[in-house]
Amino acid sequence: CFNNWESKGIVGLFDNPKSGRPRILSPREEKQALELLKEDPRSSKQAQSRLEMETKKQISGWTFKRVVQRSGLIWKRMRGSLKNRRDQAAFEQAQKELDYLHEREAREELLVYYYDESGVSLTPVIPYGWQASGETEQLPSSRSKRLNILGFYTRNNQFAVTTIEGSVNSESVIDCFDRFCAQTEKETVVIVDNASTHTSRAFKARLPIWANKGMSVKYLPTYSPELNIIEILWRFIKYQWLPLSAYQSYKQLKQELKNVLDGIGSKYL
Repeated sequence: CFNNWESKGIVGLFDNPKSGRPRILSPREEKQALELLKEDPRSSKQAQSRLEMETKKQISGWTFKRVVQRSGLIWKRMRGSLKNRRDQAAFEQAQKELDYLHEREAREELLVYYYDESGVSLTPVIPYGWQASGETEQLPSSRSKRLNILGFYTRNNQFAVTTIEGSVNSESVIDCFDRFCAQTEKETVVIVDNASTHTSRAFKARLPIWANKGMSVKYLPTYSPELNIIEILWRFIKYQWLPLSAYQSYKQLKQELKNVLDGIGSKYL
């Protein structure tokens, strides 16, 4: 310091640029931290504690989080999945068959509808929403009859729907298909999952009758909800389009659901 002062004057007292404080963890230890976190991604504290034991280093929570964030990981909700239970080969084959059907649909040779059932009640689906800090939006919740929705949906937002109060069984589904089949004017393929109401003996007995009228039914592989696009429609209805005021009463729920269903394809796209 004195030598710098004597040789360079006051300029010699300034520090040269430095790279900053060395990282506590080496690249190998950072990789080790990520491997520990991967074992249980719900708890960074547990992974941090194990890393401290294995490296004999004391690490702050912020240091551990910086290592995680630099790797590109983010904190977000996990999702349930049935992928490990399905036949992947059957899934990929079904994708190819659906692509072929949609190619024919684009040539106006046929129509492809996706069918499924869903339902709502006065027990609301809890959505995300902006709320004031320290406050929590309270949604009314009570028990009520289930209002079931039986829908046929296309990729270009054509939608045919029936609502039923109470339980849905094979008989009610068959009746819904009979009425839909009577309205078809060209060859139609209806995509369904393997719910018991779709695979019952009574339902399958109707397949040749519908086929003779120009409507065939194609089953998706089990555990393949991603292939049924009407599942996306149900999520939009429940999480975005149905207003929170719908849960004030069963009468209000019925009216607000009707408003949403009537608007699909025009107001709701």
